[in-house]
This record gives sequence, C-alpha cells and structure tokens, in this order.
Amino acid sequence: MVQTTSTAGEIVFEGLVGEQREFFNSGRTSDIDFRLEQLGVLKKAVYGNRRQIVRSLKEDLGKPTFEAYVAEVSHVMADIDNASKHVRGWARPRRVGSPSFLFPASSYVYPEPLGVVLIISPWNYPVDLALTPLAGAIAAGNCAVIKPSEITPSTSKMLAKIISENFDPSYVTVVEGGASTAEALLNERFDFIMYTGGGWIGKLVMAAAARNLTPVTLELGGKSPCIVEPDIDLEHAARRITWGKYFNAGQTCIAPDYLLVNSAIKEKLTEAIRRQIHNFYGDDPSNSEDYARIVSDHHFERISALLSMGNIVVGGDSDRSSRYVSPTVMDGVNPDDAIMQEEIFGPVLPVIEYGELDEAISFANSRPKPLALYFFSRDKAKQDRVLSGTTSGGCCINDVMLHFSNNQLPFGGVGDSGFGKYHGKYTFDMFSNMKAVVRKSFSLDVYIRYPPYRNAQKLAQRLLRFVT
Repeated sequence: MVQTTSTAGEIVFEGLVGEQREFFNSGRTSDIDFRLEQLGVLKKAVYGNRRQIVRSLKEDLGKPTFEAYVAEVSHVMADIDNASKHVRGWARPRRVGSPSFLFPASSYVYPEPLGVVLIISPWNYPVDLALTPLAGAIAAGNCAVIKPSEITPSTSKMLAKIISENFDPSYVTVVEGGASTAEALLNERFDFIMYTGGGWIGKLVMAAAARNLTPVTLELGGKSPCIVEPDIDLEHAARRITWGKYFNAGQTCIAPDYLLVNSAIKEKLTEAIRRQIHNFYGDDPSNSEDYARIVSDHHFERISALLSMGNIVVGGDSDRSSRYVSPTVMDGVNPDDAIMQEEIFGPVLPVIEYGELDEAISFANSRPKPLALYFFSRDKAKQDRVLSGTTSGGCCINDVMLHFSNNQLPFGGVGDSGFGKYHGKYTFDMFSNMKAVVRKSFSLDVYIRYPPYRNAQKLAQRLLRFVT
C-alpha cells in the first residue's frame, strides 16, 4: 500500500510507513550481506538505466550528456562502490578508551540502523541527490522512502520506475507528487528525514519533523562567495570559475554565487571569463550542446528579473520558449540589490570589487553563512586568513565545487545553509545511531560507589584536602 485517502480527502501514508517499519523490524536490514546485496542491486539498476537517466535529465533540464553522466550517474555509482567496499568496517563495533573508575570494563560504539527514513530530493541534481543518500541509508541498514521533486517530472517518473522494478516497496520506494504529497509524508513518523532544497521549505520540514521529534539533515544552499586576489594564474582561475558558475546553467547549490574581486584585477578577470564562456559555448551558447536550460517557467521568470539589477558586461540574452538564459556577468551591482539577497541559482554572476582582502572577508561575514566559499590566491598566508576568518560548509582554494566530489570529505551546510554532513562514511553515520556500550566484568566490584555513602564521602574529603 503506497497511499490511502482519509475521510476528509487527505492523502495519508500510514500504510506505507507501517509496512516499511514491519520490514525493518524483521531484522533483515541488519544483516551486512543483505545490505551489500541491495547496494549491488542499486548499482546495477543505475548502470543499466544510465541512458534513460541521461534522457530524462535532458528532457527536464536540457542537461548536457557529459554533465548528466559525470554529476549524476558516475557520482552515484562511485558512492555505491565506496559504501560496498567499506560497509563491513563502518558497521563493526568500535572500541574506545575507558576511564580508570570504570575498571574492569571495556567501552564500544555500536552503529545501528535508525529504521525508516525519508529522503526529500531536489530538482537540480535529481538523481544524485536522491540515490547518493539512498546508498548511505541502505549501507546503514535502513528502509527508505524517496520523495523526488515534481519540478523534474521525467526524472521523477524514471526514478520511481527504476526503484519499483528493483526493490520491494516495503523496503525502498519512491513516492511521486507535489506539495500535498510531501506534506502528507511529513505527517507520518519517520526515524530520520533528509531534505535538500530551499531554506523556506527547509523550515517547514524541520517544523513538521519536530512534531515527532524526528532528527533531520537540511541541505539548503545559500550565496557562496568567490574571492579573487591579484596574485593568481588569470586564465586558470577564469576557466575554473566559469566552469563552476555555468555548469548545469548555474543551477547548483555550491556554484559561485557572486564574485568578490580585488579592484586591481577586476577588468582583467571579467574579460578572461568572457573568453572562457566563448571557449566553452561558442559564439551563441543557445546553440551549444554543452549548455543546460532553466528548469521551469517560474525559475526562468525569477532569473530574468535579476538581469535589470546591474550593468551586463557579458551575456544577458534569454528566450522564454526554450527557458534559455545565457551565461551572464554583471557589474555595478549594489550589495543591497535583490540579486545579492537570495541565492541566484542560475547563470548570472554579479561582480563586486574590493580594495583590501579584509574588506572581502568582512563582506562575506556580514551575510548568512554559505554552503561553500572559494578563494583564489597563491599566498599561503592569505589562504590561511580566509580559512580561519570565515565560516562556510565547505571551501576550495584556487578552484570551485570540487570538494563535493571527494567522498572522504563531509558535505553539508552551516547556519542558514543547513546542518548535518553526508557523503561516504558521513552518510552512513548520518543514517545510524551510534550506540554507546560499556561491558563490565563480574571479577571485581567497587563497593564504595554504593550507598551508604559515608566511606565515599570520607575518601572524597581526603582527596580534596590532598589536591588543595
């Protein structure tokens, strides 16, 4: 049973969650061999449907084949491989030290599954941000419900098909639908919720989770600054910034949202970015097979409205019928403009200049803590100043976005950009309860800990006099 309708006409998922809880309580997911088998099923399903995945992403986002394969298919499979290789070690109880007053005893951390988890995934990377968390949930021994975004309907339908063909819905399932479906799911009691998306919806998810005291991870994005000093390799920096900003037409939560550029290099960097845009996408990016489209009419209108808030120095073209917005660079942006208040999530790059590095650091720190921060400079002392003087979920020095691709690093936000970390073992840990265990022996019992406490009090007083 996937869903039922109450007498009031509301969608309810009590049956689905109940079936998954029954499956979990059977103990099957606790078996490591079972988890490894299911990770293998997931990998085979992703690889076997890789062409359909790429086609669905093309239909929904105009996503180039290479971007779709690298950022969605291969990234998911790499995470599955990593979990498959290490899950036995991750799940093994880990011995830790014990204080002397526990003697004779040994202490351990036992990772155990949480139960039934809900994964609410976004539209910008709808495969990766649904199935990478799923791989961790499976590795940790949970049952899972995935709610994909309705804004990418072809990919949502494709995910539902892949999962239903390969998994028992009492174990793993996809629930499609819009806001009312998400609201109905959030009315159920899950053991953990992971949400990736915008901050406003994140607050609603957190409020709904609070009703059942359900723990959550929120991946919320934000305005990720890119600070550029003069002592750089200009072409390398421009190439990397251009790639990161316009990958997936800027619809990436860790894309450089705006540039903070030293005034001594602003004109040269802007011109270098212009050259790189031409190198990447040709004379007319609308004809390039390597440039994506905006996901919906709503987001097209939202991004188009931003184009009037500064001086367009590169790009600025758009076409509503194809939801095309060209790679755009804007100068003369006021820090109080709307384009500097909300995450752009599109191919528009505002440029703000500064004189001294401390100005750039102060500017970044005056705004909500971002999901990512990027700094370009050869100077190690300056790099350390930025790393120690700013706070962000993640950071790259002299590059952008690459920290996301390393599953040995935790990925997540801080403050307004979210909380909770995942990727690799961090995903396993996120979907696990780290149970503290003390094992005691009967060979010795210290009676001083038991009432009456007269002897314990005398000993404590003597020790206190001794140390003072």
